Amino acid sequence: MGTPEFPDLGKHCTVEDCKQIDFLPFTCDRCHQVFCLEHRGYTKHQCPVADRKDVTVVICPLCAKGVRLNPDEDPNITWESHVNSECDPSNYEKATKKKKCPVPGCREILTFSNTIRCRDCNLDHCLKHRFGPDHKCPGPRKPDTGFPFMGLLNRSRKEESKPNRTPATSSPKWATSFLNAASTVRATAESSMAKLSSEFSQAWQTARDGVGQSSSSSGSRGGQLEECPQCGAKFSSVTTLVDHVEKVHERSGNRTGVKKVTIDVCPKCSKGFRDPVSLVEHVERDHGGTSKG
Repeated sequence: MGTPEFPDLGKHCTVEDCKQIDFLPFTCDRCHQVFCLEHRGYTKHQCPVADRKDVTVVICPLCAKGVRLNPDEDPNITWESHVNSECDPSNYEKATKKKKCPVPGCREILTFSNTIRCRDCNLDHCLKHRFGPDHKCPGPRKPDTGFPFMGLLNRSRKEESKPNRTPATSSPKWATSFLNAASTVRATAESSMAKLSSEFSQAWQTARDGVGQSSSSSGSRGGQLEECPQCGAKFSSVTTLVDHVEKVHERSGNRTGVKKVTIDVCPKCSKGFRDPVSLVEHVERDHGGTSKG
């Protein structure tokens, strides 16, 4: 065996009828014997422990699942253990039923090579109906813009409002903490919005009341009603008289016989005068002023 230079090179095949010397021998991973190229297979050299490396799977006719047979165990025992533990007959239809294209009227069976998943609706379709208009795709789902805890809070309120129902004691503590935090956030937001709304309403009402009081005080300060020089209508304040003149007479300037009238208002008592001279006399007489520069 070997050569004079390499006396340990090569080994003889273990098969009795062969005994061929092979410089690149094969060692069986089950019986650990040395064989040549021709007898390296389990069946070629009739390996006595080859069944321990073999894998045998039997398809269950009830649930369509694969049952692996253990070489060290009786197949009947393996089969009985499968039937009593993990066999589910309801899975047979799911495992054996071939998946088809969901488009109505399409009978194309979906396989690995002709299946495309839509990015928007996330459903598998055949090549013919892979585009959105072909399978009437509803489009991507719109994100929920509402309050993120509304559904959870409404569900918890419904559970609390139901009579004769004991609260679940097996619920984890983090769920209760989460509900409390969500309720606190929502209550804070609602109170802030209510406070802001009330402050805005109060400021608006104060502004309106201030305008009304100034108008009424300016009217009562004169001690008499203001009369429109065009139509003779009387008003309690100069502001309402000016608004009346601008709205009724100045905007209706195309009417015949109507002339624009300029009213000068006293800066002290807000009394109106059609003649500037009368205004000056009023200031000197009633307010102790002077008409000199």
